[in-house]
Amino acid sequence: MRQIIQVLCCFLFLSNILQAQTLGTVKGYVTDTINHSTLTKASVSLLRAKDSILVKFTRAKENGYFELNNIKAGKFILLVSYPKYADFVDQFSLDSTKLTKDYGKINLEDKGKILSEIIIKGNRAAMKIKGDTLEFDPKAFKIEPNAKVEDLIKQFPGIQIDKDGKITAQGETVTKVLVDGEEFFGDDPTLVTKNLRADMVDKVQLYDKKSDQAAFTGIDDGQKTKTLNVKLKEDKKNGHFGKVELGGGTDNFYKGQAMLNKFWDKKKLAAYGILGNTGQVGLGWGDKDKYGQSSYQVTDDGGIYFSNNGNDEFDSWDGQFNGEGIPVVQTGGIHFDNKWNNDKESINANYKIGDIKLSGNRNDINQQNLSSSSIYNTSDKSFEKNMTKNKLDLAYEIKIDTTLTLKLNADGLFKNSNSSEAEMRKGTDEQGNQLNNLKQTTTNDADDKAFNINALLTKRLKKTGRTLSLNLNQSSTDSKSDGYLNSRAEFFTPSVISPDSTKVVDQNKVNNISNIAFKSNLIYTEPLSKSLSVILNYGFNISNGKADRKSFNKSPDGNYNVLDSIFSNNYELDQTINQLGAIFNYKKNKTVFSFGSKFSGVNFKQYDVYRDSTFKQKFVNYMPQMNYQYNFKQRESLRLSYNGSTEQPTLDQLQPIRNNQNQLNTIVGNPNLDPSFKNIFRGSYYSYKVLTNQYFSISSSYTFTLNPIISNVLTNDRGESISKFVNLKDKATTSFYLNGNFGRTIKAIDLSAGIGLSANKNVNYNYINTQLNQTKNSMYSLSLNLSKYKEKKYNFSANFGPTYNVADASINKESNSNGWGFNGNFWANLELPGKLEISSDGNYQYNGKTEVIQESFERFIWNASITKKFLKSDNLKVSITGRDLLNQNVGFNRSAFNGNINQSTYTTIQRYFMFSVSWDFSKMGGGEIKAN
Repeated sequence: MRQIIQVLCCFLFLSNILQAQTLGTVKGYVTDTINHSTLTKASVSLLRAKDSILVKFTRAKENGYFELNNIKAGKFILLVSYPKYADFVDQFSLDSTKLTKDYGKINLEDKGKILSEIIIKGNRAAMKIKGDTLEFDPKAFKIEPNAKVEDLIKQFPGIQIDKDGKITAQGETVTKVLVDGEEFFGDDPTLVTKNLRADMVDKVQLYDKKSDQAAFTGIDDGQKTKTLNVKLKEDKKNGHFGKVELGGGTDNFYKGQAMLNKFWDKKKLAAYGILGNTGQVGLGWGDKDKYGQSSYQVTDDGGIYFSNNGNDEFDSWDGQFNGEGIPVVQTGGIHFDNKWNNDKESINANYKIGDIKLSGNRNDINQQNLSSSSIYNTSDKSFEKNMTKNKLDLAYEIKIDTTLTLKLNADGLFKNSNSSEAEMRKGTDEQGNQLNNLKQTTTNDADDKAFNINALLTKRLKKTGRTLSLNLNQSSTDSKSDGYLNSRAEFFTPSVISPDSTKVVDQNKVNNISNIAFKSNLIYTEPLSKSLSVILNYGFNISNGKADRKSFNKSPDGNYNVLDSIFSNNYELDQTINQLGAIFNYKKNKTVFSFGSKFSGVNFKQYDVYRDSTFKQKFVNYMPQMNYQYNFKQRESLRLSYNGSTEQPTLDQLQPIRNNQNQLNTIVGNPNLDPSFKNIFRGSYYSYKVLTNQYFSISSSYTFTLNPIISNVLTNDRGESISKFVNLKDKATTSFYLNGNFGRTIKAIDLSAGIGLSANKNVNYNYINTQLNQTKNSMYSLSLNLSKYKEKKYNFSANFGPTYNVADASINKESNSNGWGFNGNFWANLELPGKLEISSDGNYQYNGKTEVIQESFERFIWNASITKKFLKSDNLKVSITGRDLLNQNVGFNRSAFNGNINQSTYTTIQRYFMFSVSWDFSKMGGGEIKAN
């Protein structure tokens, strides 16, 4: 036994010697550059080179000496930091031939000394993850004098901004931009990004904004809005700043913009005015799906969803531009927010008024695929539209005590819109024989009103984690429209020149649509342990909707007073919901996990006033949910979620009325529709490495809907269709989405490079002449992103790559629309002597041939400007701008849906030249603001 112990001791001794010979040491002294004094307790970090993971950490001793021992062979990064000194960063290797790295004296430079030279070794963390929030640090990016927030955000990895100011982050559209967590002019993000100065910003946060009640309880309720929050520097919250710009150009193009902001104490006052016909600004009415729409759906939790299929001119126009037509815009607004009483009370108010006029022409070529043949339709349309809108919203919050808070929100909308449209349409068969001919004019005048008030009361109880909250919401909408339809449709027998039947419609259309809804939600949270809690909720919701649609034919005396009962209907939809739910929430260390469900008992009543018939339903909806989040470290996170929800049919789908807005496609409602059930799975992963400025993100979702509502279309041999909504019992519609981004800085050439991948696929169904048709629409794209900035010299960014579109239908398989495409965008800025600056941007689009469309489409829209700067701070600019220099901005769109293929061309803004003068003025924090 004694001999065995001696052998083991010798073995352990020898292994320790061998291990000591293969383990390395890093040592050195940390001193000041100027007087070589020791920097006691300087932070010394040893990172693994390939992924920046921390291997060893220590602090310098009183004499500045540090030593890191027992280091395995490999490649490493040494990071030395000390407050108010520039970081020291160096890469090195340890192997069997070199087990010791002795730095001797590491001299750190005082930041105050090198500010003018900017010789900082190391990188600043451009972003980090805080819970559900991705936070960007503006100090890690280049900010030019007089740059706007938009110019800063363009540099953020994973975020894109198009020429109209639309922001896309991680593949999703950012619909809300806040300032210090507060609304700024409500729902128009461009008023923040295009007007606030970048050098006022302390940080920018990206997150999915939850409802106020969900934010308080910490439990997801499914209400999320992709949001950017711009937090301002404390010393930049006093003073005033603004911008004035005027411009005039060829072909009667013009623009004007003014904005004034005054910040003092905890108050913000801002006002703006915009006018022009260039389509560049003031068109982002972000609330188009919230107010003034004619079709609504009450969801299973009592919420209201407004939709508009865009096919009925007698539903009010929502004021959207979308690049189609020539717009004339006048809009303005005023904003005020304040905090007082030691921040216990706050108010946020916004008022906006706007007017947009839109005119243009549109040509459509459509291939309608049937089970054994196709019908080809051509359409020429001209339109004029006008909309005037006033919107006011107000938020007031008071912290009654340290545990009790009340928040009130109220908003209102008044909108008037009128439109006129003339259309000529022709349908032919595959041999070119004429099947139908339609000539139609419509006019319409609509008034919309919407009001909403919401109250949220939150209470924190004595036990930590125990809370109570009550949310009450009352909303109402009212839409009245009056218009005229004059239509003549002719139908032909093949090979016969004269029509053999004609249908004429000459009607006055009067619609009166309203909705009133009340929603309540009481939530109680109870901690079961330090890491587990349960959230219980009860909700009571009630809604009443009315849709009175009347069509009047002309009487012999010339008045429209003869009610057409076939195309008229008065319909009411009432719904009462009682909801119960329980959600469990687990949170420990780096893990957050929640799961549970809500259940709703629904009483559903439909009443057909004209026919005095009632249809009632009672059913139970359930809404399961699951959320999982794991934060590996501060800049690496994984999230997974599942949400299930019942979707009720919309009033447009239910109302048993024949819509003859288009005589070639009559739509019929179906009061016997059942709800659908939607399942949504989401996942995302994000990581960022500071030293290499490397980021990687991937997000995806998969959705499948059971018992979906689809269209059932019957089309005769003359091209005349009747559409009805039905449930599909044994199939599910599905959709899949994937977006990935990877990028890093190439240090050798100081170039930021990235690659993006996007894929989506949708599988839908519809009936065509009783035959079930499955359609598959997919799009795949790959993009390369490049950007480089050289201070006071140049700045450029570009992204480009191929796309592939798939559009297959199970019927008439020979008529697919699969094809390649290519898209590219660039932006560049060059600074010249004499305060001259040249800027240019461009967009290239290519759509290749398909089996159906034998012509490819290609265009390159190129814009450029030359600017002369004046004054000491360069804030007065005179510019000459050329838009669409190659005159290729032909409005074009190609789409495939339910087996039908459509190609559109339309009037849009083309080449013009403009002379403009702009003046940025600012006095914040006691003086002019300079760039970082």
